[in-house]
Amino acid sequence: MPIFEPKPQAPPQGYFAIVASRFNAVVVERLLAGALETFRKYDVGDDRLDVVWVPGSLEMPVTAKNLAATGRYLAVVCLGCILRGETDHYQHVATQTAAGIMQASLATGVPVIFGVLTCDTLDQAFHRAGGKAGNKGSDAALTALEMANLFAQLSLRR
Repeated sequence: MPIFEPKPQAPPQGYFAIVASRFNAVVVERLLAGALETFRKYDVGDDRLDVVWVPGSLEMPVTAKNLAATGRYLAVVCLGCILRGETDHYQHVATQTAAGIMQASLATGVPVIFGVLTCDTLDQAFHRAGGKAGNKGSDAALTALEMANLFAQLSLRR
């Protein structure tokens, strides 16, 4: 019985896209730096990476879906930061962003990775963007590599 597991390695060819939200850019720039560092660590050169900036988190799903639908990308990574405010706006944005990113992946069959922080405070976000809690942008890039690798393995079985 074959067992398929994602491996943290880049396929020898193919491209990756990163969709980054400008809202809370001070955090997202750190997530992006972590993602780029991880891609480079696994020998994905800048010539295989496209970074697309969007105004906010709600613009990420449609952008990711359009990128994934081109067939050019092995995976699309979405990076953003949604901070809780004084109203329930946070909950709506976080819920719809997560659902939209999942829908983009399901609609296209391309892994679209959720690398969006949903934090109560800016301090918490900094901890997750290269601080005490690591860098979730790096984690998202690693997930993209693993999923691209897994899908490559599965395509060989056809």
